[in-house]
Amino acid sequence: MPPIPRSSYYDKHYRQSPALIRARQPYLIKNALTGMALFGFVISVYVFTIKAVAQDDFEDVAIPDAPAQPPHTPNASPVRAVADASSAK
Repeated sequence: MPPIPRSSYYDKHYRQSPALIRARQPYLIKNALTGMALFGFVISVYVFTIKAVAQDDFEDVAIPDAPAQPPHTPNASPVRAVADASSAK
């Protein structure tokens, strides 16, 4: 298996070469500003959403009543009822 070809932008220890640093330098400020703008937009949307939901008190949402529970009958289970019916014969 042949070794991975080395790029001219990295040295033998895979560190950035001065040529790579020079090639990336013109884009450093623009990329940092774009990243900060995206981060600011995401945070502002998050804060707006949290504030919009927090001010709603949900009074217009109808809460249904609790469902009626059947009366509890002790010692009544389907397994026992079948066993009692078969032993009564």
